[in-house]
Amino acid sequence: MRWRCRDRVFEIGDRALVMGVLNVTPDSFSDGGRYFEPEAAIARGHQLRDEGADLIDLGAESTRPGSQPVPAAEQWRRLEPVLAALADDPRAILSVDTASAEVAELAIARGAHAVNDVTALGDPRMAAVVAAAGAGLVLMHMRGTPADMQRDPGYEDAAREIAEWLAVRRRQAVSAGIGDDCIALDPGIGFGKALEHNLELLARLEPLAALGRPVLVGVSRKSFIGRILDDAAVEDRLEGGLSAAAIAVFQGAAIVRTHDVAVTRRAVAVARAIHLRRRES
Repeated sequence: MRWRCRDRVFEIGDRALVMGVLNVTPDSFSDGGRYFEPEAAIARGHQLRDEGADLIDLGAESTRPGSQPVPAAEQWRRLEPVLAALADDPRAILSVDTASAEVAELAIARGAHAVNDVTALGDPRMAAVVAAAGAGLVLMHMRGTPADMQRDPGYEDAAREIAEWLAVRRRQAVSAGIGDDCIALDPGIGFGKALEHNLELLARLEPLAALGRPVLVGVSRKSFIGRILDDAAVEDRLEGGLSAAAIAVFQGAAIVRTHDVAVTRRAVAVARAIHLRRRES
Protein backbone atom coordinates (compact mmCIF):
# COMPACT_ATOMS: atom_id res chain seq x y z
CA MET A 1 0.00 0.00 0.00
CA ARG A 2 1.18 3.50 -0.76
CA TRP A 3 -0.03 7.04 -0.19
CA ARG A 4 0.63 9.50 -3.01
CA CYS A 5 0.87 13.21 -2.22
CA ARG A 6 1.62 14.97 -5.51
CA ASP A 7 5.25 14.11 -6.35
CA ARG A 8 5.91 12.43 -2.99
CA VAL A 9 4.95 8.81 -2.47
CA PHE A 10 4.93 7.11 0.91
CA GLU A 11 5.31 3.35 0.89
CA ILE A 12 3.38 1.96 3.85
CA GLY A 13 5.73 -0.77 5.04
CA ASP A 14 7.77 -1.48 8.13
CA ARG A 15 7.34 1.98 9.63
CA ALA A 16 4.29 4.00 10.64
CA LEU A 17 4.31 7.57 9.32
CA VAL A 18 4.30 10.49 11.75
CA MET A 19 2.48 13.73 10.91
CA GLY A 20 3.59 16.69 13.03
CA VAL A 21 0.95 19.23 14.12
CA LEU A 22 1.65 22.92 13.55
CA ASN A 23 -1.22 25.14 14.73
CA VAL A 24 -0.96 28.69 13.39
CA THR A 25 -3.87 29.75 15.58
CA PRO A 26 -4.54 31.81 18.70
CA ASP A 27 -7.04 29.35 20.19
CA SER A 28 -6.18 25.68 19.56
CA PHE A 29 -6.82 23.53 22.63
CA SER A 30 -3.28 22.16 22.87
CA ASP A 31 -0.98 25.09 22.12
CA GLY A 32 -3.17 28.04 21.15
CA GLY A 33 -1.08 31.14 20.47
CA ARG A 34 2.31 29.50 20.96
CA TYR A 35 3.05 29.43 17.23
CA PHE A 36 0.66 32.13 16.04
CA GLU A 37 3.42 34.52 14.98
CA PRO A 38 5.09 33.50 11.69
CA GLU A 39 8.63 33.44 13.10
CA ALA A 40 7.63 31.07 15.89
CA ALA A 41 5.64 28.86 13.52
CA ILE A 42 8.48 28.62 11.00
CA ALA A 43 10.94 27.69 13.73
CA ARG A 44 8.53 25.07 15.03
CA GLY A 45 8.08 23.64 11.54
CA HIS A 46 11.84 23.19 11.17
CA GLN A 47 11.94 21.58 14.61
CA LEU A 48 9.21 19.09 13.66
CA ARG A 49 11.10 18.24 10.48
CA ASP A 50 14.35 17.73 12.41
CA GLU A 51 12.55 15.48 14.90
CA GLY A 52 11.57 13.22 12.01
CA ALA A 53 8.08 14.28 10.95
CA ASP A 54 7.17 12.61 7.67
CA LEU A 55 4.66 15.40 7.07
CA ILE A 56 4.02 18.74 8.75
CA ASP A 57 0.31 19.54 9.05
CA LEU A 58 -0.32 23.30 9.10
CA GLY A 59 -3.68 24.53 10.35
CA ALA A 60 -4.97 28.08 10.69
CA GLU A 61 -8.44 27.26 12.03
CA SER A 62 -9.02 25.64 15.40
CA THR A 63 -11.39 22.67 15.35
CA ARG A 64 -11.58 22.22 19.13
CA PRO A 65 -15.09 21.60 20.51
CA GLY A 66 -17.10 24.81 20.45
CA SER A 67 -14.84 26.61 17.98
CA GLN A 68 -16.24 28.79 15.19
CA PRO A 69 -15.22 28.86 11.50
CA VAL A 70 -12.38 31.13 10.39
CA PRO A 71 -12.87 32.89 7.02
CA ALA A 72 -10.69 31.65 4.18
CA ALA A 73 -8.95 35.01 3.82
CA GLU A 74 -7.91 34.99 7.47
CA GLN A 75 -6.76 31.38 7.30
CA TRP A 76 -4.56 32.25 4.35
CA ARG A 77 -3.19 35.38 6.01
CA ARG A 78 -2.00 33.18 8.88
CA LEU A 79 -0.71 30.36 6.70
CA GLU A 80 0.98 32.08 3.76
CA PRO A 81 4.25 33.30 5.35
CA VAL A 82 4.75 30.02 7.21
CA LEU A 83 3.97 27.85 4.22
CA ALA A 84 6.19 29.98 1.98
CA ALA A 85 9.18 29.52 4.29
CA LEU A 86 8.71 25.79 4.87
CA ALA A 87 7.96 25.00 1.22
CA ASP A 88 11.46 26.19 0.31
CA ASP A 89 12.89 23.26 2.28
CA PRO A 90 13.01 20.22 -0.04
CA ARG A 91 13.04 17.90 2.99
CA ALA A 92 9.68 19.17 4.27
CA ILE A 93 6.48 17.49 3.08
CA LEU A 94 3.55 19.73 3.91
CA SER A 95 -0.12 19.14 4.59
CA VAL A 96 -2.70 21.87 5.08
CA ASP A 97 -5.40 21.25 7.67
CA THR A 98 -8.43 23.02 6.18
CA ALA A 99 -12.00 22.39 5.12
CA SER A 100 -11.89 25.33 2.69
CA ALA A 101 -11.28 24.59 -0.98
CA GLU A 102 -10.10 28.16 -1.45
CA VAL A 103 -7.41 27.77 1.21
CA ALA A 104 -6.45 24.32 -0.07
CA GLU A 105 -6.02 25.65 -3.62
CA LEU A 106 -3.80 28.50 -2.45
CA ALA A 107 -1.75 26.20 -0.24
CA ILE A 108 -1.22 23.64 -3.00
CA ALA A 109 -0.13 26.39 -5.39
CA ARG A 110 2.42 27.46 -2.76
CA GLY A 111 3.81 23.97 -2.26
CA ALA A 112 1.53 21.91 -0.01
CA HIS A 113 1.49 18.21 -0.86
CA ALA A 114 -1.70 17.11 0.92
CA VAL A 115 -4.99 18.35 2.34
CA ASN A 116 -6.27 17.21 5.74
CA ASP A 117 -10.02 17.81 5.50
CA VAL A 118 -11.96 17.30 8.74
CA THR A 119 -15.24 17.60 6.81
CA ALA A 120 -14.34 14.93 4.23
CA LEU A 121 -15.17 17.05 1.16
CA GLY A 122 -17.81 19.17 2.85
CA ASP A 123 -16.81 22.05 0.55
CA PRO A 124 -18.26 21.18 -2.88
CA ARG A 125 -15.11 22.48 -4.64
CA MET A 126 -12.59 20.55 -2.56
CA ALA A 127 -12.60 17.35 -4.62
CA ALA A 128 -11.84 19.23 -7.84
CA VAL A 129 -8.98 21.15 -6.21
CA VAL A 130 -7.38 17.99 -4.83
CA ALA A 131 -7.92 16.00 -8.01
CA ALA A 132 -6.40 18.66 -10.25
CA ALA A 133 -3.20 18.71 -8.21
CA GLY A 134 -2.93 14.99 -7.51
CA ALA A 135 -2.59 15.97 -3.86
CA GLY A 136 -2.88 13.63 -0.92
CA LEU A 137 -6.20 13.78 0.92
CA VAL A 138 -7.18 12.80 4.43
CA LEU A 139 -10.91 12.15 4.75
CA MET A 140 -11.97 12.46 8.39
CA HIS A 141 -15.23 11.49 10.05
CA MET A 142 -16.96 14.15 12.12
CA ARG A 143 -20.60 14.19 13.19
CA GLY A 144 -21.85 17.78 13.14
CA THR A 145 -19.45 20.72 13.25
CA PRO A 146 -16.80 21.73 15.79
CA ALA A 147 -19.34 24.13 17.28
CA ASP A 148 -21.86 21.38 18.11
CA MET A 149 -20.17 17.99 17.60
CA GLN A 150 -19.97 17.09 21.29
CA ARG A 151 -23.66 17.62 22.04
CA ASP A 152 -24.69 14.11 23.02
CA PRO A 153 -23.12 12.08 20.16
CA GLY A 154 -24.60 8.60 19.74
CA TYR A 155 -23.81 5.44 17.76
CA GLU A 156 -25.08 1.86 17.81
CA ASP A 157 -21.75 0.49 16.54
CA ALA A 158 -19.23 3.33 16.20
CA ALA A 159 -16.44 1.35 14.54
CA ARG A 160 -18.71 -0.15 11.88
CA GLU A 161 -20.77 2.99 11.23
CA ILE A 162 -17.72 5.23 10.88
CA ALA A 163 -15.95 2.78 8.55
CA GLU A 164 -19.07 2.60 6.37
CA TRP A 165 -19.39 6.40 6.29
CA LEU A 166 -15.76 6.85 5.27
CA ALA A 167 -16.12 4.15 2.61
CA VAL A 168 -18.91 6.23 1.04
CA ARG A 169 -16.81 9.41 1.14
CA ARG A 170 -13.89 7.54 -0.40
CA ARG A 171 -16.08 6.40 -3.30
CA GLN A 172 -17.30 9.96 -3.78
CA ALA A 173 -13.71 11.21 -3.88
CA VAL A 174 -12.68 8.63 -6.45
CA SER A 175 -15.78 9.39 -8.56
CA ALA A 176 -14.73 13.06 -8.52
CA GLY A 177 -11.34 12.19 -10.01
CA ILE A 178 -9.14 11.80 -6.93
CA GLY A 179 -6.74 8.89 -7.20
CA ASP A 180 -7.52 6.14 -4.74
CA ASP A 181 -3.83 5.96 -3.89
CA CYS A 182 -4.03 9.62 -2.75
CA ILE A 183 -6.61 8.90 -0.04
CA ALA A 184 -6.07 8.24 3.68
CA LEU A 185 -8.89 7.71 6.17
CA ASP A 186 -9.24 9.15 9.68
CA PRO A 187 -11.97 8.00 12.13
CA GLY A 188 -11.88 11.41 13.83
CA ILE A 189 -11.07 10.57 17.42
CA GLY A 190 -12.70 13.25 19.59
CA PHE A 191 -14.79 14.71 16.77
CA GLY A 192 -18.42 14.00 17.63
CA LYS A 193 -17.52 11.09 19.91
CA ALA A 194 -17.97 10.45 23.61
CA LEU A 195 -15.26 8.74 25.65
CA GLU A 196 -16.69 5.27 25.04
CA HIS A 197 -16.73 5.85 21.27
CA ASN A 198 -13.09 6.94 21.22
CA LEU A 199 -12.09 3.86 23.19
CA GLU A 200 -14.12 1.58 20.92
CA LEU A 201 -12.53 3.03 17.80
CA LEU A 202 -9.02 2.51 19.14
CA ALA A 203 -9.90 -1.05 20.19
CA ARG A 204 -11.59 -1.85 16.85
CA LEU A 205 -9.75 -0.19 13.97
CA GLU A 206 -10.07 -3.38 11.91
CA PRO A 207 -13.24 -2.37 9.99
CA LEU A 208 -11.52 0.82 8.84
CA ALA A 209 -8.14 -0.77 8.13
CA ALA A 210 -9.93 -3.47 6.10
CA LEU A 211 -10.91 -0.82 3.53
CA GLY A 212 -7.35 -1.00 2.23
CA ARG A 213 -6.32 2.62 2.55
CA PRO A 214 -3.87 4.08 5.11
CA VAL A 215 -5.60 4.83 8.40
CA LEU A 216 -4.58 8.07 10.13
CA VAL A 217 -5.24 8.46 13.84
CA GLY A 218 -4.85 11.64 15.90
CA VAL A 219 -4.98 11.22 19.67
CA SER A 220 -2.27 13.63 20.79
CA ARG A 221 -3.20 15.61 23.95
CA LYS A 222 -6.94 15.07 23.43
CA SER A 223 -9.48 15.49 26.19
CA PHE A 224 -10.50 11.82 26.38
CA ILE A 225 -6.95 11.06 27.54
CA GLY A 226 -7.28 13.73 30.20
CA ARG A 227 -10.53 12.15 31.40
CA ILE A 228 -8.93 8.73 31.75
CA LEU A 229 -6.00 10.26 33.63
CA ASP A 230 -8.07 11.90 36.38
CA ASP A 231 -8.78 15.09 34.41
CA ALA A 232 -5.13 15.64 33.55
CA ALA A 233 -4.25 19.02 32.04
CA VAL A 234 -3.13 19.20 28.41
CA GLU A 235 0.54 19.34 29.39
CA ASP A 236 0.16 16.14 31.45
CA ARG A 237 -1.26 13.91 28.72
CA LEU A 238 1.94 12.90 26.91
CA GLU A 239 2.27 9.36 28.26
CA GLY A 240 -1.42 8.67 27.69
CA GLY A 241 -1.19 9.95 24.14
CA LEU A 242 1.85 7.80 23.41
CA SER A 243 0.02 4.75 24.74
CA ALA A 244 -3.03 5.45 22.59
CA ALA A 245 -0.90 6.13 19.49
CA ALA A 246 1.01 2.88 19.96
CA ILE A 247 -2.21 0.92 20.39
CA ALA A 248 -3.65 2.52 17.24
CA VAL A 249 -0.60 1.44 15.23
CA PHE A 250 -0.75 -2.05 16.72
CA GLN A 251 -4.38 -2.20 15.57
CA GLY A 252 -3.44 -1.21 12.02
CA ALA A 253 -3.09 2.59 11.81
CA ALA A 254 -0.43 3.60 9.29
CA ILE A 255 -0.17 7.33 10.11
CA VAL A 256 -0.17 9.05 13.50
CA ARG A 257 -0.83 12.78 13.87
CA THR A 258 0.94 14.26 16.90
CA HIS A 259 2.34 17.36 18.57
CA ASP A 260 5.27 15.35 19.99
CA VAL A 261 7.09 13.92 17.01
CA ALA A 262 10.37 12.52 18.34
CA VAL A 263 8.94 10.47 21.20
CA THR A 264 5.94 9.35 19.14
CA ARG A 265 8.23 8.02 16.40
CA ARG A 266 9.96 5.80 18.92
CA ALA A 267 6.75 4.58 20.52
CA VAL A 268 5.02 3.68 17.26
CA ALA A 269 8.14 2.04 15.80
CA VAL A 270 7.85 -0.63 18.48
CA ALA A 271 4.10 -0.95 18.00
CA ARG A 272 4.47 -1.30 14.23
CA ALA A 273 7.09 -4.03 14.60
CA ILE A 274 4.77 -6.00 16.89
CA HIS A 275 1.82 -5.41 14.55
CA LEU A 276 3.73 -6.78 11.57
CA ARG A 277 4.92 -9.79 13.57
CA ARG A 278 1.33 -10.56 14.55
CA ARG A 279 0.29 -10.46 10.87
CA GLU A 280 3.07 -12.88 9.96
CA SER A 281 2.20 -15.42 12.65
